[in-house]
Amino acid sequence: MSSIKEVARLAGVSVGTVSNVLNRPDMVAPDTRLRVRAAIARLGYVRNGSARQLRAGHSRTIGVVALDLANPFFIDVLRGVETAAQRAGLTVMVFNSNKDADREAGLLETFEEQRPLGVLITPVNDSAEEERLSRLVSRGIPVVRFDSSAPHSHGCAVAVDDVLGGRMAGRHLRERGHRHIAFAGGPFTVRQVRERHEGLSAVLPPDDRLTVIPLPDLTIATGRLAGEEIATRPPSERPTAVFCANDLVAIGVLQEMTQRGLRVPGDLAILGYDDIDFAAAAAVPLSSIRQPREQLGHTAALMLLEEAGRPDGHEHRQVIFQPDLVARASTR
Repeated sequence: MSSIKEVARLAGVSVGTVSNVLNRPDMVAPDTRLRVRAAIARLGYVRNGSARQLRAGHSRTIGVVALDLANPFFIDVLRGVETAAQRAGLTVMVFNSNKDADREAGLLETFEEQRPLGVLITPVNDSAEEERLSRLVSRGIPVVRFDSSAPHSHGCAVAVDDVLGGRMAGRHLRERGHRHIAFAGGPFTVRQVRERHEGLSAVLPPDDRLTVIPLPDLTIATGRLAGEEIATRPPSERPTAVFCANDLVAIGVLQEMTQRGLRVPGDLAILGYDDIDFAAAAAVPLSSIRQPREQLGHTAALMLLEEAGRPDGHEHRQVIFQPDLVARASTR
């Protein structure tokens, strides 16, 4: 590989001038810039990013640990992260914890060794990894939680008010006359599941019925299991509506209802959460509680860049977005 010294020799300039062309081109006369760029093209020179980072003492990379990349919600969040990172000239390293605490711990250990500019993470458990995340911060690696809260107000976090989302879901279904509502989601160790259920429960009066269908995961497959449980109940015991902890579960319930010849919303109204693109594109377009997915990721990345750029003057804060209800055919 060609070196910067060879570029300087071919262009007839100093190494410092080549460096200025690469990093501060406005400081170099136009004709000199042309000569240097011609030498770079002729030699096929590519600067060594790793060496630059080593000299600078920090990386130009943001590390991201997503909770579940099989869920399109997190893909949309990452789009927002990438937009902010690209504008800042940074790269993004994305890892999937797959809701596995041991895997997450290993990824955080890797970040301690690799020293990225900062880390964005949705922890498997909001408090269990507090010590390891604090260790990253102590090593000068800022951490921002996304789709999560920061325990005891330590560190920055960006999340959506999931209790409010659950309340909106309950009110919407009650306004449509439903008095026996099911909640399908799990595991309840996941904060988002707990809070969405909490919000739903809070708006249902004592004489309404709430049936909880606990699930081991939030996938289309477990949604089909929830749909089977609902469909096989005697009509008098069957809920008339189901609020699903995310859209993947809602899609699974819809598939099961369709396969069994039950009408949506005639026999069962279905309401999801997240409003991923597949919700609107379903055979019966799904009503959903919408989260500002890209905005959530973009905001988290900007907060991380701010802390990385001003570690001493930065003030931690938690940003909570409000969800929106999107009503479609599945609850009308």
